[in-house]
Amino acid sequence: MSEIIKVGMADLKTCSGEDGVTTLGLGSCVGIAIRDPGTGIGGLAHIMLPDSTEIKNNSNRPKFADTGIEDLVNQIVRLGGNRSRLVAKIAGGAQMFAFGNKSDMIRVGERNVLASKKKLSELKIPILAEDTGKNYGRTVIFYPKSGEFYIRSVGMPEKVI
Repeated sequence: MSEIIKVGMADLKTCSGEDGVTTLGLGSCVGIAIRDPGTGIGGLAHIMLPDSTEIKNNSNRPKFADTGIEDLVNQIVRLGGNRSRLVAKIAGGAQMFAFGNKSDMIRVGERNVLASKKKLSELKIPILAEDTGKNYGRTVIFYPKSGEFYIRSVGMPEKVI
């Protein structure tokens, strides 16, 4: 019997076999799903902010794109994943509220997506698919064995990327 493991906000989890990982309510946050297709080991990070260096006393590493992605990769490798085979899919990064002024502080979703892509690029992990931006939240379920990344949004058909 497969298990769906819940990933909280500013959290990450790994799994293998038939198990999956899910996170609820990705608004401006980004869900980064990474897997090794050779072993079926993978995981999901739910990041809230782009850069750990911009915040003082930031002990929660999964909260940030730069440190959360790094930690997720390290956990997958520790479980037996091969770093050179890792691939990613991302979802989230919405602009949930309309503001007249598009200052950088308000564009958190866009900044989270850009920071996630930058970190994945630095780690040489290709992004196979993404569902980012727009103005609606997402709930995701990722199955590392198959690589299927289910995306659900209110009032929209379910997507699989």
